Amino acid sequence: MPASPEDLFAYLGRLGIAHSTVDHPPLFTVEQSQALRGRIPGGHTKNLFLKDKKDALFLVVAQEDTKVDLKGLHRVVGATGRFSFGSANLLEEVWGVLPGSVTPFGALNDAEGRVTVVLDAEMMRHDILNYHPLVNTKTTAIASADLIKFLEATGHPPRITVVTGESDAFP
Repeated sequence: MPASPEDLFAYLGRLGIAHSTVDHPPLFTVEQSQALRGRIPGGHTKNLFLKDKKDALFLVVAQEDTKVDLKGLHRVVGATGRFSFGSANLLEEVWGVLPGSVTPFGALNDAEGRVTVVLDAEMMRHDILNYHPLVNTKTTAIASADLIKFLEATGHPPRITVVTGESDAFP
């Protein structure tokens, strides 16, 4: 059974990580979430659940307006061959979330450590970052340093690198 937002908040509490959460209607896209900007300060993000040719899994997390070069990103992060998007079934099985709720907080559900988390270096310049807390009806703010602390505690030490690019970029 995947973790709930309440499980996540309790885990963050045990780690001593401060966080704040805003409830809102379900959001499925970056465009939909942009309407909340007045209510939710900090860096806003997008999360791409990807797999390489050998089925290694990656979560690429970047600022919402970053163009991610899917054609060349595999070389940047050491993946085997070009990336494709992981299926909804695989996302739910491994990361414990549904499409529209993809978040680095899904690391809490990946006890086997199957997913490599890649954080965009530009995004990490924000003091505060915002992610769905396992569901897309809430947004949780967390300090960027605490995101790293959380990921390391779940066994997912992140790779922090520049993921921007233009060829075959995913908007």
